[in-house]
Amino acid sequence: MHPSTSPSRIAAWSLLFIASLFYAYQYILRVMPNIMLSDITEQFNMGAATFGQFSGIYYIGYSLMHLPVGIMLDRYGPKKVMSGAILLSVAGLTPLIFASHWAYPIAGRLLIGVGSSAAILGVFKIIRMSFEEKLFPKMLSIAVTIGLIGAVYGGGPVSYMRELLGYQAVVQAIALVGILLALATYLMIPRLKEPAKAPLLANIKEVVSNKKVIYICLFAGLMVGPLEGFADVWATLFLKQAKGFNANLAATMPSMIFIGMCFGSPILNFIADKTKSYLGTIVGAGITMALFFLLLLASSFSSFIVSASFILIGVCCSYQILAIYKASTYVREEVAGLTTAMANMIIMLFGYLFHALIGSTVNAMGGLDAPYALEAGIAVIPFALFLGTVGFIWISLTEKKLQPAVYQN
Repeated sequence: MHPSTSPSRIAAWSLLFIASLFYAYQYILRVMPNIMLSDITEQFNMGAATFGQFSGIYYIGYSLMHLPVGIMLDRYGPKKVMSGAILLSVAGLTPLIFASHWAYPIAGRLLIGVGSSAAILGVFKIIRMSFEEKLFPKMLSIAVTIGLIGAVYGGGPVSYMRELLGYQAVVQAIALVGILLALATYLMIPRLKEPAKAPLLANIKEVVSNKKVIYICLFAGLMVGPLEGFADVWATLFLKQAKGFNANLAATMPSMIFIGMCFGSPILNFIADKTKSYLGTIVGAGITMALFFLLLLASSFSSFIVSASFILIGVCCSYQILAIYKASTYVREEVAGLTTAMANMIIMLFGYLFHALIGSTVNAMGGLDAPYALEAGIAVIPFALFLGTVGFIWISLTEKKLQPAVYQN
């Protein structure tokens, strides 16, 4: 944080709040297919594989725009970039209202992903503009907690409004909220006084060539399935068709994962900080998520037990914050911001992989109506969690072996 650019304490918290609102809004857009699956597939005549592409392409746009958006945030500031990105996300909603062919909502979903990438990157930028670097994990966990309210309200309440008003009316309302949020963002966030003039290509090369950063990102990406594969899209259909819950309950219960993540952000950050073991905390989270998913696939439980399990899974999903921060500790402070952007980009790319794998598996097993197709598709998640957790154990053991007396992971 530079004294010449840092805002006052009240202004800093105001900026963090408006950035968190954008993060909440993009979460509503991200989980919309989970609630509106039947409407979208019926209107555009999509099968499981096509719907998987529709859901997953969000992460392609989201991930591939991380570096360009990060560069624009440094050069032009969050005022213009974030407000413009919100409007781009709103534009991505319009095919759901006006189009009739499935190609247009897929293109719109790509736009939503592109615009949404500025949400978390804007949070990163504003935290580093407004707070000391040592406060980054704490401020990020607070922003994520605020933002996850959007994920919570992307579940039950949106489902209720869809049944009451129809899904297109809900899409129109969400678009209007986006326009108002873009205006508020433009009015509240100040202009960037000191544009960055860093040697960009050299910095990118430095981050990409750092094997520790890449390993952290790849293993963290393998563990992202519970959030970006399950909770975002496939959870409601799985609970309704594979586990026999009614439609309203199936739409509401995935929100428990996001509620758990609200608590998990500060909880896991506290545990990692007190134990001085970020990698150990991530490993514990991965093991916990894998066990709960295996139990969910193997047996049937009451809605209470499933909801409680989802809350614990959500707490563990906050490992992403620890992984992103841990990746930034492997590089110079001057490229820490670029590293966090690249880490989030790589992790989010796995969201597309999970949707594509789940959709293809469901399709290969007989489609959305086949009895065991959804279980087979969701089984991808605990398998990937196992691989990611083993990867973090390997990193932890390697670091202890290299620096047994000096370095704490």
